[in-house]
This record gives sequence, C-alpha cells and structure tokens, in this order.
Amino acid sequence: MSTAVIIIVIALVVIVAAIWWSRQKAVAHQQKQLDDAKAEARRWVERLGGQVLNLIGTNDAAKQALADAAERHGAAVSQLEQAATTAQARLTTDSALEGLYYVRAARTAMDLDPGPELPDLAGQRGAGKVTEYREVEVAGQQQAASPNPTAQTPHYYPGGTVAGRPVPQGWYSEPWWKPALVAGAWGVGSFVLMGALFGGMTGIPAEAAYAEGYQDGADADGGGQDFNGADQDFDPGSDGDFGGGFDMGGFDI
Repeated sequence: MSTAVIIIVIALVVIVAAIWWSRQKAVAHQQKQLDDAKAEARRWVERLGGQVLNLIGTNDAAKQALADAAERHGAAVSQLEQAATTAQARLTTDSALEGLYYVRAARTAMDLDPGPELPDLAGQRGAGKVTEYREVEVAGQQQAASPNPTAQTPHYYPGGTVAGRPVPQGWYSEPWWKPALVAGAWGVGSFVLMGALFGGMTGIPAEAAYAEGYQDGADADGGGQDFNGADQDFDPGSDGDFGGGFDMGGFDI
C-alpha cells in the first residue's frame, strides 16, 4: 500500500471520527436541553398540583377558576409524561403557568393574597385587560365582562392569543373563547361579541374588538352597529344562528 493511500485512509478515519463525535455532542446537548426543560416544567406542574389540592373554592367564581386550574394541571401532567422534545416540555410549562393564573384568580375571588407574580403567558400582554364592567346583549343573550369576579362573571381567562386573535384578561359571564380554543378558528358571532364587549374599552387592543371587515362599526350585513354596548341593533336572524357549531345557552357561535 502506497504512502498516499495510507494518508487517504487515515484522513477518512479522522473525518468519520470527527463527524461521529460532533453528532454525539449534539445529541448530548439536545438531551441536556430536554432534561433542563422537563425539570423546569416539572417544577411548575408540582407547584400547580399543590395549589389545586390545597384550595377549596368558597364561591362560584373561585370554584370555576379552580376547576379550570385542575383541568390545566391534568393536561400538564399528561404533556410532561409524553414530552420528547424541548418544545413539548416548554408547552408543558405554559400549561402549568396558565393553571397557576387560574389559581391566582381563585384566590382573588376569595379575597386571599393571590401569591407571587407569575411569568407572562404567550400573547398575554398584547391581549390587554378588561378595565370596566360591561354587559351587552348579542343574539338575544346577555354577555358580560368585568375586571373583577362578580356573580354575573364567574369565568376567568388569563389573557392571551386564541386562534390568532387576542382575548383580554378578565372575568366573563360565559367562556365564549373555548370553541375557538378547541377548533382553532373563530365564528362570525364571536367577532360580533368581541366588538360589543370590547369596542372603545381602555386597555383593549383594537384587534381584540374588531375583525377585518368589521372595523368602523360595520356589522356582518354592512349595517350600523354600536360596539360600545349602548345600542346593539344587530339582527342575527330568526334563530340567532351565526353559522357555527357551538351552542352556549342559545347563543350559537
């Protein structure tokens, strides 16, 4: 075997060894990132679990918020068990943090110290907050939003982006965002409701109140619609059906 061939073989061996070592380092780095992300997620999941187990709601708003917190805890536990990537582990953290926001809401509803501040949820700041009590009638149904828990608004949402649109942090009479959370899309009735609840409210971004094609006070038929809650003359039709698949006490989204 000539010297040239020997040098080529040695070079190939060195190259293959370098590639193998590089890949091993990358795998080890990814595993460490995953382990760290899962450890962080586990910390938040355990904290949420302790709060859910130790708190008992004393009114409707607190009971509903704790039920939502328990649901997020169950989802986070399942996500943590199945997390195989860093992104999945971080989604687990997000679920646990959302559950802890519901816990804070429950404590607030019971006039307890809400506890330490939590990291922001994705899209939370951009979604704004409900800053005033507002009650409107849409499709023959009363819908309300409030910055604080009331007998009329027992459903809390911590704020964030749902199906590409901001939903402000606040207390609501109905969890009208849940169909979009499940389906990943909003119905026309939801846009009308958002406009009625949030139009002109301080602290609410414009995109939370108006959808494309509904700006400047235009309703679904192109007619007049006062979204400030004072004059709701939108006619949804004889059955109040906005063309969706989620019925919430006669209010079809």
